[in-house]
Amino acid sequence: MKDDVQMPLDTPPSEAGRPHDTPMFAGMPGDIAVSFEFFPPKSEKMEAQLWDAITQLAPLAPEFVSVTYGAGGSTRERTHATVARIARETDLVPAAHLTCVAASKAEIAEIAGQYWQAGVRHIVALRGDPQPGDGGTFVPHPDGYASAAALVEGLRAQHPFDISVAAYPEVHPEALSAEADLDNLKRKLDAGATRAITQMFYSNEAYFRFLDKALAAGITAPIIPGIMPVTNFAAIRRMSVNTEIPAWMETMFEGLDDRPGPRALVSAVAAADQCRRLYEGGVRHFHFYTLNRAEQAYAICQLLGLRPVETSKESAA
Repeated sequence: MKDDVQMPLDTPPSEAGRPHDTPMFAGMPGDIAVSFEFFPPKSEKMEAQLWDAITQLAPLAPEFVSVTYGAGGSTRERTHATVARIARETDLVPAAHLTCVAASKAEIAEIAGQYWQAGVRHIVALRGDPQPGDGGTFVPHPDGYASAAALVEGLRAQHPFDISVAAYPEVHPEALSAEADLDNLKRKLDAGATRAITQMFYSNEAYFRFLDKALAAGITAPIIPGIMPVTNFAAIRRMSVNTEIPAWMETMFEGLDDRPGPRALVSAVAAADQCRRLYEGGVRHFHFYTLNRAEQAYAICQLLGLRPVETSKESAA
């Protein structure tokens, strides 16, 4: 008979061991780290929404907050302005997305230098999506970086940035194979990246299988799960080129695309339960794709036991 596995005392009870009158999320100790992703606003109204989200989520003391970068550098200036403002006006650690698309090495060096001068020390280095007209295939700039691994190496040579990269538990849609995709992740980490953040996924089994394969390939850097709460199920289907949509999700969100209130409630609980099950598997850092809305991410963190950090102003009041 196998020896019993000793679990930490603060591990929440499993389904089998949970008392019948105890809620699903009772006992979650809140000993987690979180990070949040935002996108740069296109209008004054969207900017107000973004800063409202940042203000609401900041008390949860995220490890960092990242700001995305549009295809082909289409939001380059807005991304920089947003990241620089976060660095200037908050105590949060901003992480700027930076891609290889439509930029020479010199241009990327200039952008990275501007971030460094603005006090930004964390970069999310990505190859980037193919541009329209390239037939769905990434075409490097003639004087640019041909891969995210090369971008990481170039950034590290310029400044000692903390660098995050992307990982794909269910394989990048352009990868030749799962093995080739994993090799690419290893190259990015070997080039100097600190951690990987996954694409959204809804199958925890796929994530844990990916961790096992990564460890077998010699990857020991943290691979943080990227959590995408459902804001519109039809949109999730369109985005899920290589992401499994479990049958239970189809059933759970059936008929809710035109009912945003109930959908948001169902989505928050579904995402929190996904995180709870990941937690039981040993995960302690969650990266939330917020779409510049705070309510769902905040509710999920609340269910997981995370509470706002009291600021000095609050304690002095």
